[in-house]
Amino acid sequence: MHEVFINYRTQGGKEIGYMCDAVLSARFGADSVFLARKSLAPGSNYAEDLIRAAQQCQVLLALIDERWLDAPDQHRPTRRALANPKDWVRREIEAALNAGALVVPLFIGRRVEQLDPNRLPASLRELAEHQYTRLELHSKDEDLARLGDRLVRQVPALARLDSQDPPDPPEEPAPGATVRTDHQTGGIGQVSGSVGSFVNEAHGPLHTGSGDQYDGPYITGDGTNYISGDNSGGIRQRFASRRRQRDDER
Repeated sequence: MHEVFINYRTQGGKEIGYMCDAVLSARFGADSVFLARKSLAPGSNYAEDLIRAAQQCQVLLALIDERWLDAPDQHRPTRRALANPKDWVRREIEAALNAGALVVPLFIGRRVEQLDPNRLPASLRELAEHQYTRLELHSKDEDLARLGDRLVRQVPALARLDSQDPPDPPEEPAPGATVRTDHQTGGIGQVSGSVGSFVNEAHGPLHTGSGDQYDGPYITGDGTNYISGDNSGGIRQRFASRRRQRDDER
């Protein structure tokens, strides 16, 4: 059984379909991803195999570009392909939905807008309510990696096949600590009344503890910051002429 079924229309989604297959197959194994041209055996009954694979998959990725909704029917160009009950893109999605698979609309590019259920066949209208994800060519590697991470969290069968280390969980702030740097471009201040400092966009030496500190011997600005003691009395600055650095000579 193939865990992931890639559903695409030849005009507009073929190349992206092959790209998805390559990336997901490398991560989860070639046999885990169904792509018609790759997965259909010579001489097989492709009609039966396509529907069976869509019914048995865990995830169906429906690749949707900006022409997907209004793509013309090859047999009757005056009507939309989706209006044809025999359209393969439509039949595959229907089979996956009816089988209870996770169907993910994968929007290709920024111009694809949220699907309008009133423009979909009745059998596909629920697709407009499924959370979509987006893939852009300039960030395809990051987008597909993020998609894979999400599928691993949602589909246990893919988690068992995953060849990559699980993504690190987001770090949680320490209890009682509150640090806010929104709308701030820089500076040093006190964190929630406790001992400590927050620094945003620091471009030079930093001192937050006890002892002496000098901004040297190589001075990057027009002065030297000098801090003494426990940093409770302020900062004193000594100005001097700027020393020439090696990078200035190139």
